[in-house]
Amino acid sequence: MRTLCASTLIGEFFVIGFAGLVAMQLTDLPKATIWTVSGIAMLLSLVLCGMLGRPGGVQLGWALQIALIASGFVVPTMFFLGAVFAALWWASVHFGRKVDEAKARWAAESPTGSA
Repeated sequence: MRTLCASTLIGEFFVIGFAGLVAMQLTDLPKATIWTVSGIAMLLSLVLCGMLGRPGGVQLGWALQIALIASGFVVPTMFFLGAVFAALWWASVHFGRKVDEAKARWAAESPTGSA
């Protein structure tokens, strides 16, 4: 699960950065505000890559997805991109857990000591 979720978060890192560039052109918000919010979200996406195996990591990922969708109020395209990444996040968590369960089942069924 960690690999799939981390891949989604790295993709979001870049999308958040590009959305910050677009927000500078589309809004009258101060550049410092845009880059503070974008920078925190980008940093959170990187930190979450390391937190995926810890309690609350996936839930913080969901919070980031909600924030990404909400950023559509500043950059309207982010409503769509946020929804796409939320779907990718769901798929990463859902199918990643299935893969982890299959790996655990395979490890339990395989004879110990065989290479």
